[in-house]
Parts: sequence; C-alpha cells; structure tokens
Amino acid sequence: MKKTLCLYFQVHQPLRLRQYRFFDIGNDHYYYDDFANRSIMRKVADRCYLPANGVLLDIIKEYGKQFKVSFSISGIAIEQFEMYAPEVLESFKTLAKTGCVEFLAETYSHSLASVKDPGEFRAQVEEHAALIKKHFGQQPVTFRNTELIYSDEIGAMVADMGYTAMLTEGAKHVLGWKRPNYIYTNAINPKLKLLLKNYNLSDDIAFRFSNRGWDQWPLTVEKYVNWLNVATKKDEIINLFMDYETFGEHQGMETGIFAFLRYLPARIFISSNFEFLTPAEASAKHSPVAPLHVPYAISWADEERDLSAWLGNELQNEAVDQLYRLGEKIMNINDKNFLQEYRRLQASDHFYYMCTKLFSDGAVHKYFTPYDSPYDAFINYMNVLSDFAARVEKPVEKTLIKIRSVSKKSLTLHSISKEDKKKIKKMKPVTQLENTTFMKKTTLSALAAEGPLPGVAGVPAKKKVAKKAAPKKKVAKKSTAKKVVKKAALKKVVKKAAPKKVVKKAAPKKVVKKAAPKKVVKKAAPKKVVKKAAPKKVVKKVAPKKVVKKVAPKKVVKKADPKKVVKKAAPKKVVKKVAPKKPAAKKVAKKK
Repeated sequence: MKKTLCLYFQVHQPLRLRQYRFFDIGNDHYYYDDFANRSIMRKVADRCYLPANGVLLDIIKEYGKQFKVSFSISGIAIEQFEMYAPEVLESFKTLAKTGCVEFLAETYSHSLASVKDPGEFRAQVEEHAALIKKHFGQQPVTFRNTELIYSDEIGAMVADMGYTAMLTEGAKHVLGWKRPNYIYTNAINPKLKLLLKNYNLSDDIAFRFSNRGWDQWPLTVEKYVNWLNVATKKDEIINLFMDYETFGEHQGMETGIFAFLRYLPARIFISSNFEFLTPAEASAKHSPVAPLHVPYAISWADEERDLSAWLGNELQNEAVDQLYRLGEKIMNINDKNFLQEYRRLQASDHFYYMCTKLFSDGAVHKYFTPYDSPYDAFINYMNVLSDFAARVEKPVEKTLIKIRSVSKKSLTLHSISKEDKKKIKKMKPVTQLENTTFMKKTTLSALAAEGPLPGVAGVPAKKKVAKKAAPKKKVAKKSTAKKVVKKAALKKVVKKAAPKKVVKKAAPKKVVKKAAPKKVVKKAAPKKVVKKAAPKKVVKKVAPKKVVKKVAPKKVVKKADPKKVVKKAAPKKVVKKVAPKKPAAKKVAKKK
C-alpha cells in the first residue's frame, strides 16, 4: 500500500494598523494603514502568490489527479485580495477548478476566538465557510484552526460543527513516545480525526532551506525525498504544513525554492512509494490508531508549541481580555460595521507583535513585526482599541447623527450643551501604558459602584436632586456630583437607551420633561456660578498681558534710565574740576 503525503499551506495577510500619532483618537475612527497594506499585499503577491500558484498549476497540468494540495485562506486575506490583488484571487479560483486542491475551514479573521469566546468562534467559522463556498465552490469538511491551535475542548467544538478532520501540531510534549506520522482522534469526540504536522520535515523547507549555517545545506530534492522514505519505513503518512509565503517571501526566489517546489513531485513519483492526497482524502483512507489527549492548547509557534506567542505576557493578556469584553455589546448593537471592526481587531498578529520573547523565538517575532518594540505594538493597539471601545460603550456621536436625521426638534439633541460636547471630545486616552485601565474606569458597572447615577433607568432623579439642592452650603458637593455625571453619564445613558425597543419604553421626551435639566439649572444656577468663577473671565481680569502693559518695563526704563544718570554725574567731569594731584606735585617741586 502506498504511503500518504499531505501538502498544506496557510495563507494569511494581517491588516496593519495606523500609528496613533497619525490619527485623532476620539474623532478619527479609521484604524488601518491602507498604504502599508496595499504595498505589502502587492509585494507578496508578486514574489509569492502569483509565481507559486503558477508552479502548482503547471504541476497539476503535468500530473493531473496524481498531485494534490490544500490551502486555508483567512477571510481577511481574501478581503485584501479583492481590494489590492484581484488577480491573486482569480489564480486561486483557477486552482480550485482543477479538482486537485482542497480549501479548508478556519476562523474568518485568523483569531484566538477558540480559546476566548466559543460563540464568536462558531460564528467566524460559519462566516468563513460561506466565503469559501462563494469563491471556490467548495463546502469545507476539514478544519484548520488559527496557527494550528488545538485542545481536546476545541476539537470537540469543531466536531460538533460537523467537521470530520482537523489539522494540528505534532508537539513532542503531547505525543511523548508516539509519532506524528499516523492518524489520531479527538479524546472527547472520536468522530474527529487528527492529522499532525511533522515539524522536522516541514521546518527543513520553511525555515532552514536557505540557512547556509545548517549542516544539511544545500537542501536538494534528492536528499529530501530520501528523508521522507526513511521517516515512513514503519509509518503511514507525512503531513507537511507551512506558510505559503515560504515560497518567494521567506525564502527568496534566488535561493532556488521555486525550483525545489517544481521538481519535488517528479522526484517523489520516481524514487518513493508516496501518493499526494488532500487532508479529507487522507483521513478517509487511514484508520486512527489512538485518541490524542491534549488538555492544554497547543500550536505550531515557537519552541514551546503553545499559546505563549500570543498570550505569554501581561501586555498580550490585557489587550486580548479588553477586546473580548466587547463581544456581547457588539452583538447587542447589531451593526455590521462594528462587527467588521471587532473581527479585524481580533487578528492574532496584533498580539503576536507584543511578544517579549528572546533568543531564536524573539528573532522570528522581530522579523514579522512592523513596530520598534513590543511595547510600541501594545500602546498603538490599546489606543485603537480604546477609541473603538468608546464608540461601542458610549456611542453618543452616532446617536446624535441618527437624531438629526430623524427629527431636528429632538429634546435629547438640545439637552447636550457645548461644554458637555467639549468634555466628550476630551474623553480620549493618552498615549501611555496607563491607558490599559481606560475601559475599566469608564464602564457602567464601575460608575454604578460609586452610587446611582441620575437619569439612569430605574433611578428616581428628580426628588433627590431637589433635596440636595435646598441648602446653599451643599452646592459645592452637588456640583462635584454633577461633574461626574457629565463626564461619564451622558454616554452611558445613551448606551442603555440605544436599542430601539428601549427607546420606545423609556420615552426620551417624557423623561426630559420630568427631569428637565433646565429646571435643575434654575435651582442650582450652575451657569451663574460658572460665570462668576469662570476660568476664562478670571484670566481676562488678571490677564498677564494687561499687567505688562500697565507696568511696562520699557516705560520704567525711560524714567530711570541708567545711561542718563551717568551723563549727569559723569565721573570724568568731576575728575577734571577737582584734580588735586596735579597742583600738589608742582608745589613740592618748588620747595625742593
């Protein structure tokens, strides 16, 4: 019986974020560097996707159904193909029509949802499968998670979604004495078959091919096929999994990587007992030998083969946790634009750039990151995330736009003063590491811990305000409470009243009449107090410029000009008038 060789490629291009220095946080809500994304996509398309797809198409034309290959292409990558390199998408469609290529399912945005939000994970997988069906005419039956992330629980979720096979890493600390060159099953649901990456043979091509310091350099087709034969003397299957960018991008054309790819199938057909199969065909052909127990998540990244490349330090965990806290609120908003932004911000690359590992793993991370340091990556991402969270949790500006388009006479529109709008604009994060607590401080639960907020549903605001405003001495305390409400209450109230159904029940016009802000202003007269203690007017009265004019240093100089005083009491003139030394000298000479 022939041995099986599975050749699989990952295709993913992350969206680069704009540097926070180049957009106005709180006002400018477009987060992506279009110039960088277009440039990168065009470069990789010309160096990798187009020539590599051309090589694969030539092989298929020569050998037909004897040659098989598989891809998983993220939804974000397909979006960029459509925007910046449509000919690349067409070349993948051409490969799909040959019947020799299997397209696998994965998360739409190449995200970490499988370990953070099961509901979001399922939604992304369904969305990605629909995209693959749309472009390539295939309904995926094999699943490949982001960066080969896998655990028993994740595998069980994938099996529940109807997939029969899944790809993952053949990690040593999981396999122990077992070998990756067999089919295994999920420990919870044995219906899901597992294909494990042979990382030694895969990395020989992906990482070591052009390394002149490697003792096996140069890697020839003959040498590599001999290694495949040795590895499967007693085994059944070899799974070669790698980034598609290996060809032409990570390993440049000058290294001979395209020639290696072009002549590898021919040498395999001549010198080995292998046949090329897709993952779906391989899982159908081979019976599993045992369940594989993976209690903790593994991946194909770094030496540890775990999640530390994305969740290995406090920066990464803080960023990921803050992001996924927004998930339920995004679903409640039910806005496609918010959902699209949310999923783009989930791309695992954003957190990969924050990795602080050293040595060889650190060098790999440094190769891929566009930032000067992991801390720059963290600060930039958190600024973007803070702006996005402010829009999600307190969509005041969006609500105002809707009100203006529906009715210009809306009381809610007039209830927001110019001062409040200025404060809303100022509520944007600064570019410091302390920004990580921005969303915690501005959440409704944090404000509620300090006490009930006037105007929030279920809190009787009118009577309490009247009682507190009665004594004059307590005006200062009341004003501070109002300031807190102005800073955080406006957006929070809008957030709770955002859904249409709630707006109908809460009748915003009636609420405004009952707790009219104008009446409260008359009782506590905040406007008059502001005028008396207005910082702007005080500045005008004690304006530094006016004081300078009244006590101008130039005029004083003119009155007491040191130069004029010198002229009046010039020491030289006094010396001439009373010069005692000269006559005294003459008299002494005569006496002698």
